[in-house]
Order: sequence, then structure tokens, then C-alpha cells
Amino acid sequence: MSENWGHLTKKLSTRLAPSMAKDHPNLPVVKEEGCYYWGLDGKKYLDFTSGIAVTNVGHRHPKVVQAIKDAADTLVHGPIGVIQYESILRLADELADILPGNLDCFFFANSGTEAIEGALKLAKFVTKRPYVVSFTGCFHGRTQGSLSVSTSKSKYRKFLQPNGLTYQVPYFNPSKLKKTNGIVVEEEAVQQLEQDFKNLFKHHVSPEEVACVILEPVLGEGGYIIPPKSWLKKVREICDQHQILLIFDEVQTGFGRTGHWFAAETFDVTPDIMAIAKGIASGLPLSATVANHRLMQQWPLGSHGTTFGGNPIACAAALATLEVMKEEDLLRNTREVGAYAREKLEALKQKHDLIGSIRSVGLMIGIEIINPRTGEPDGEAVLRILDLALQEGVLFYLCGNEGEVIRMIPPLSVTKEQVDTGIKMLDKAISTYKNEYLIKG
Repeated sequence: MSENWGHLTKKLSTRLAPSMAKDHPNLPVVKEEGCYYWGLDGKKYLDFTSGIAVTNVGHRHPKVVQAIKDAADTLVHGPIGVIQYESILRLADELADILPGNLDCFFFANSGTEAIEGALKLAKFVTKRPYVVSFTGCFHGRTQGSLSVSTSKSKYRKFLQPNGLTYQVPYFNPSKLKKTNGIVVEEEAVQQLEQDFKNLFKHHVSPEEVACVILEPVLGEGGYIIPPKSWLKKVREICDQHQILLIFDEVQTGFGRTGHWFAAETFDVTPDIMAIAKGIASGLPLSATVANHRLMQQWPLGSHGTTFGGNPIACAAALATLEVMKEEDLLRNTREVGAYAREKLEALKQKHDLIGSIRSVGLMIGIEIINPRTGEPDGEAVLRILDLALQEGVLFYLCGNEGEVIRMIPPLSVTKEQVDTGIKMLDKAISTYKNEYLIKG
């Protein structure tokens, strides 16, 4: 296998589009299990990415694998709408039990960006309003509709000219707000949000024309920014005031990542529509646009559709994923180990002056890297540190406008011992970087 792989790797640049085939760090792997990858080099790597917040119960959990095998023995493909099958009906029923508020009706698709497209279409169809408001810095996907509300990086929109009728307001930004003892004054954040919406409605678009407001309850790709509850509650209040539908993009925050089933519970704010994906099926392509059945019933036959959405094998994997999360009490583990990881990272911050802020909720953790001389975010340092950490044996990822934040998103089954191991490796990587680049440089 290794010899053949090496031959194929030489063709990488001509066989796979560089936009998706050369992401960082592009580690060749031959196996995955639990919290680990096994590399083509024969080395075992601790995975603190979960396939970018996907394998929340761990890689290849035995119950999920068995569910996939069993499902493949009976039904490989739907399509729902032409036939019906048990797994999709059971999944809808079980998801309705864990989703917040009255969210109980589902349009199943394959990916996060599809779930966002569905949410935007549903909101516009129901309200008969043309405009959408999103938040600067949020990422919602790469298809044309979702791209129209994605502003985490301008390169995602370059030359693509998304044609959605959208407006943006600033996301919660703690660096631009007053602080007391290093903590943002929440009232200041809420007042700024109110003013931003007033300016929007006064100068750009009347609220009566806005179908929906869409946001990530925790900023993901944009840098793991965590707003206070009061800020999100004010967004909900503004939407209610103007009969605007509120959409939560819980593609990354959903299925336990924040320590609750969904971030909506963590922040005690229930949206009208939710987009869910990533952790739903442990790596199989599945997503859903979610709303209350009364709202969803206003979306008539033929107004939206799918061929592959709600695939029976993916639905079986999702059912097994939910079962594992409940049986292994992974929500509790997420809260406990997440708090433990933050404590260890705060201690690491005291050791290394190039660590800026630690941003965390549950096991959604961001480690900001700054230039200690200037205090400015340092994306180049992050790339070097990620490479060095990989050499030590742990895989992290990055996010932030400048790529200045190390993303730590391990499977929710991660143990305190594995956290200790991973942070020790990160400590060594940072020390090596300081010695090789900062001191010598």
C-alpha cells in the first residue's frame, strides 16, 4: 500500500484541486480510531481536530461502525420522497427529543452548507421578504447562497460575487469593548449591538424587508469568539420586535461540542430555524435544516428537494451516534474535560508570552497566538507551531481572520490524560518555535 500511495501522491497536484487537496497540515493517514490517527509513516497521532468537529464520539466508534454495516446489508440509498425507510423516521423522532424549544421538523441534506441554503430558502419563502442580515466574521458555507452570508475571510468570496440580498452587522468583538478586570462589560456589548442594528435599519434596509438574521452562536472559522448570553438574547429580542426569523448555524457547535446538545441550550436562546451537520453522523455526509413543524409546513411540496439527503446509512450512523453520546454521558465529559483543558491552557499561557487569549466553551477551544513584541495576532507563527506539534505527535487546526488561533476540538470522548499529553506536546512545540524562530530570529 505504501509504495502505491507514494506513486499516487506524486500526482496529487494534478489529480486533486489544490483548493481542497493541500490544506494544513495534509497528514497522510492509513487508519483512525478513538482519538487517534495512524500515519503512513507508522506513527500514532493524537487528533485534536475530530475531523474538524465531526467525529464527536471518536473515530470509528464500534457501535457506529456496526450500525453502518447493518444498514448497508438492507438499504444503501433512498431517495426519501420516492420511498420511505425506518432510519430517517426514527432519526427525526429522536432529534426532536433533544433539540431546544419547539424545533421538531427536519429537511435532511448532506452538508452544512446545504443546511444553510435550506434555512435561507425557508425563511424567505415563509416571510415573503427578500433580505438577509448576517454578521461580519461568520462562516456559513461555500455554495452561492451560503457564501452570500459568509464573511470570515474575503478570499472565500473572491471573484465569486455572491448575489444574495444580504447585509452585515459586526459580530461581538471583545477587543473593541470596555473591560473591567479584563472582562468585557456586557452592557457595552449589548448597547453596541443595538446601535449597529439601528444604523442598519436607518441607513440600509427597513426591518420589514428582512426575512431572517443568521449567525453562529459561537464564531467558528472567524476565531472561536464566544459572545455573552445577553448579547445573543438581544439578537433574539431584535428579531422578535420586527417579526424577523432567527437562524442559528450550529453546524460546528451542535451535538455536544459546547457541553450541551446544542449551543442554543448553552446560551438559553432558541432560534426559529437551525442548521445542523458535522457531528450528526460521525463522518458520514448528513445535515438538516430544522424548524417547528408549523413553520416548516408553510414550505410546500416542490419548493425544495434532494436526491441524496437523509441517506439511510448516514441516518443509521446518526442514530448510533446519538445512542453512544447518551450511553457514555459525553455531554458531562465535554463540560468536565473542557474545563480541565482550559485550566491547563491558562497555565500554559503563563509560561509562554506568545499565547494571547484562551477562548473556550465545552470542548470548543481556541488558543490565540500573538507576536510577544507587538501584541498583534501572528498567523505565521501558528502555522509553524502546528507543524512542530505534528512532529511531536498531536494534530491541531487553525482559525481566525489571520489564522492566528489554534483550534483544539478533540472528540468529546477525550480523557484528561489525553488532554495532558496533547498540551505537553503543544508546550514542546511552542518552546521549539521560540528557540528556533523568535530567539534566533
